[in-house]
Amino acid sequence: MTEPNQPTEPNQPTQSTEDPTQALVLEALGVCRRIDDQWLLHPTDLTVAPGECLVVRGENGSGKSTLLRILAGIARPTEGEVTYGGTRVDERDPWCRERIASFVDPPGLYTDLTFRDHLDLMASAWRAGGSSLVVDPPEVALARFGIEHLAKRFPHEVSSGQGQLFVLGLAFARPGSLLLLDEPEQRLDPDRRATLAACLTERVDAGGSVVLATHSPDLADAVGDLELWLEPA
Repeated sequence: MTEPNQPTEPNQPTQSTEDPTQALVLEALGVCRRIDDQWLLHPTDLTVAPGECLVVRGENGSGKSTLLRILAGIARPTEGEVTYGGTRVDERDPWCRERIASFVDPPGLYTDLTFRDHLDLMASAWRAGGSSLVVDPPEVALARFGIEHLAKRFPHEVSSGQGQLFVLGLAFARPGSLLLLDEPEQRLDPDRRATLAACLTERVDAGGSVVLATHSPDLADAVGDLELWLEPA
């Protein structure tokens, strides 16, 4: 019987994983978070290797977003540890920032910058910091989700679904080897969800790792190699 808060391949037993010091393997051991006596996330273990997509599922309040924030190094666990490639995950660590791209909390967008301006700004920020990271050109980032015609639009000039596609475009524009996404299917119609699934599959097939929290069974079935079900916190 599978233990709570442990990832499995759908309908298959958990597989052994590589040594995280030998590859860019994401590993969480006993991570949990609580405030006083209130659990936000029960103790959880997971391992995701290159070329794998882990789907995180569970009811509202089960800790999916909390887990993703911990994996991204945005929030610290009350107990346990997260490592990526053997390095402790911390968003302040430049090594981690260059390798971990996340769409966990909605990013703040500038009302006076167009979508193209936002992408140019992100690329400039990485260059200014001396990073070797190469950000996709705006036309590539926007075309990936079929919104290249919105390049000159401001954030307040598009629908909520178009805004969601742009935020996804920002996350995918970075060539990080680990991508973390929290319910990316929100506000997307069926055709756009299919586009998202195709982009995720392409990312994994290229050797990247993905951790995806979703309420969509169709998206989970389309892209998931492993599944982690979180019990209510």
